[in-house]
Amino acid sequence: MNLLDDCTILSLVKVPETRERGFRLLVEQYQKRIYGVIRKMVIIHEDANDITQNTFVKAFRNIDKFKAESSLFTWLYRIATNESLNFLEKKKKRFFLQIDDHEKKMANYLDTSPHIDGDAIQVLLQKILLKLPEKQRLVFNLKYYEELSYEEISRITETSVGALKASYHHAVKKIEKEIKGE
Repeated sequence: MNLLDDCTILSLVKVPETRERGFRLLVEQYQKRIYGVIRKMVIIHEDANDITQNTFVKAFRNIDKFKAESSLFTWLYRIATNESLNFLEKKKKRFFLQIDDHEKKMANYLDTSPHIDGDAIQVLLQKILLKLPEKQRLVFNLKYYEELSYEEISRITETSVGALKASYHHAVKKIEKEIKGE
């Protein structure tokens, strides 16, 4: 698949006759990356699929409000991260999960799921990431896995660059402590 620029996709979406085609191209272009960010936050494949779908439904409903002050990628990531954080918050409230119980459940899923691929070190890192506060985990995932700049993450999360640097620094320190067994 050839990557299209945002202007091409938006021009297709803005015309009623090509709206569906434009949106389909938007989904094809960004779905894997959006799913990846969501999956790293919620861990469970089925939940990540649902949240990915919700992200694109929300984007479809609100595409006319998109002002192109950021890239489509940044806008979609903002929707995806908000959807992920809201999902995790609702899940904890709905099941009255203690943070430790939720962390153990997700760690068990990492050990037993056929949907998790990767070597033991990646699984260990994912388990350690579960112990981080959700915002720190999000910042770490966007910086480490997605290789986004602090400026891009700032636009996605609507958080200052300084606060993001602090979150990332704290996340790295906590990960290092866990790896060392401290």
